[in-house]
Amino acid sequence: MNMIETVQLTKSYGNFTAVSNMDLHIPKGHIYGFLGPNGAGKSTTMKMFLGLTSPTSGYFTIDGKTLSSGRIPILKKIGSLIEAPAFYGNLTGEENLDIIRRILKLPKSSVDDALELTGLTEHRKRQVKKYSLGMKQRLGLAGALIGRPPILILDEPTNGLDPVGIHEIRTLIRSLPAQYDCTILVSSHLLSEIELLADDVGILNHGRLLFEGTMDSLRDYAFNAGYPTDNLEETFLAIIQTDNADRKRGDFR
Repeated sequence: MNMIETVQLTKSYGNFTAVSNMDLHIPKGHIYGFLGPNGAGKSTTMKMFLGLTSPTSGYFTIDGKTLSSGRIPILKKIGSLIEAPAFYGNLTGEENLDIIRRILKLPKSSVDDALELTGLTEHRKRQVKKYSLGMKQRLGLAGALIGRPPILILDEPTNGLDPVGIHEIRTLIRSLPAQYDCTILVSSHLLSEIELLADDVGILNHGRLLFEGTMDSLRDYAFNAGYPTDNLEETFLAIIQTDNADRKRGDFR
């Protein structure tokens, strides 16, 4: 069963197509690594899932529901961290999370739970303007995790974290599907992290999905295409460079 599916999903801004005829399949309970260079269309796709922008054509389903069913039923299933998290600097981490809790009508214990999950319990009473960049990123992740939603959409969740913090957040994200039966869509420029995290990957370039499948099937695909298979970064770069060369020649797949 796929928790998220897209059918010919397209988003255009005037003559520019940010996402082109995308057919995405994100299995329930999996961690799906969403990869692509800057401007490939990853954030645009995530924003469509959250109802922040509308598709030009095509559609998507989340847990079998389309956006036409109403945005609120879909959003109740999704926790998200998109771009830099925004918080009230004069409020504490705990107070910021409590605002989210009240909007979502969750029990008070959900704030404690989210703080504990992200290692922020000891900093709960500190004003957010005094948080480091890494702590703000953790608070953003806590906001996404509050209430333990069945779907998490995370854009660069380890941004601003030191190596120890990256390891801790990676371990946390990796544990979530088994612990809480959730499905995670995660994008990151740290391909070594995605390689350690993801069950499946989708590789996007200039709005087009070039590859989708398990990590093992990606290695098979790369081997058969003559691409490097030693690590995800080398494989990714080879796929993107080939597509860019094809585009220059006008040889689209």
